[in-house]
Amino acid sequence: MWLEFSKWMAIALFAGFLAYFSGISISLVEIVVGFLAGNLLHLNTNQWIDFLAGMGSIILTFLSGAEIDYDVLKNKFKESMLIGIFAFLMPFLFAWGVAFWIFHWDMRAAQIAGIALSTTSVAVVYAVMIETGLNTTELGKVILAACFINDLGTVLMLGFLFANYNWWILVFIIVMIIATIVANKYTEPFFNKFGNRTYQLELKYLFLLILLCGGIANLSNMEAVLPAYILGLAMSPFFAKQKDLLYRLRAMVFGLFTPFYFLKAGSKVTFGVINYIWIVLAFLIVKMIAKYIGVRPFTIMFKYRKKEGIYTTLLMSTGLTFGTISALFGLNKGIITQSQYSILVSAVILSAVVPTMIAQKFFNPQNNEEVNDKGV
Repeated sequence: MWLEFSKWMAIALFAGFLAYFSGISISLVEIVVGFLAGNLLHLNTNQWIDFLAGMGSIILTFLSGAEIDYDVLKNKFKESMLIGIFAFLMPFLFAWGVAFWIFHWDMRAAQIAGIALSTTSVAVVYAVMIETGLNTTELGKVILAACFINDLGTVLMLGFLFANYNWWILVFIIVMIIATIVANKYTEPFFNKFGNRTYQLELKYLFLLILLCGGIANLSNMEAVLPAYILGLAMSPFFAKQKDLLYRLRAMVFGLFTPFYFLKAGSKVTFGVINYIWIVLAFLIVKMIAKYIGVRPFTIMFKYRKKEGIYTTLLMSTGLTFGTISALFGLNKGIITQSQYSILVSAVILSAVVPTMIAQKFFNPQNNEEVNDKGV
């Protein structure tokens, strides 16, 4: 068992070096390396690796919610909400329709395609914001807030379409209401009394809330990422003041959990996807066109300059974490086949790279002028 773990960690370390020297997002590199390792080295999972990978997806989702600027989400509610909702809705409908009517996937598989391609990558967008310094501008904060709304729509739709509609749904709703109140109201007092001590009670407290809500979500046939995202947002005001705890949690997650998740996601993509490359490219084009239709009109409505409007649209066209989570959910539940999974993850990976490269190369608002308070 330990030798198997060491093999996975060696591959994760190799991916880390590649990301360091290439400047490419570590999540993207780990997926690509996992793809190569899975096909060339026959990388296999076991129960413990599946557990670590699952923890990676849940805690990463929690962190995505926790790093949302709550004040911007409130102050720019209408702007963030409209951009985020239509950035989700249009590609969801377009990709669902294309998968069902053109590629003749069955209805449930087509719905997974729509969900997987509706996402915006908070990880990719956040990295770009940090690298360019746009995270300190109102434009950057609005984009990140819209990403949250977009991905919240994704995880809600995943739960809505594939949940078990029985009494567990009621239990889940009750548990989430209680957990959200506890997270919002009692996290800071708990940390002030018990935090920053050797026994790390604050981390155990966070993991208990996340895992309990995730477990109840699974009983309702929903992904544990949904309650993790909601809890993250509920705690975002707390984490805005406790950056040290956020950095410790981020180090733990990216050091141990997420490498297993992204390597596993990549390892399940087979070389056979080359036979379907035209479908992969078609899904990528559909996603980018649908995102343009969904986002660009609102950047015009809110008086973004042309360059910033297109830049925002392109960044909202990215996808990675939630796209792979949705596709992996479909594969694990037997909703999509191995080939369909490979197609979707390949399209998701391309959507993390292509729109970002175009945005940074041709529409970066900092290439020739400073971004003002709103960037528009």
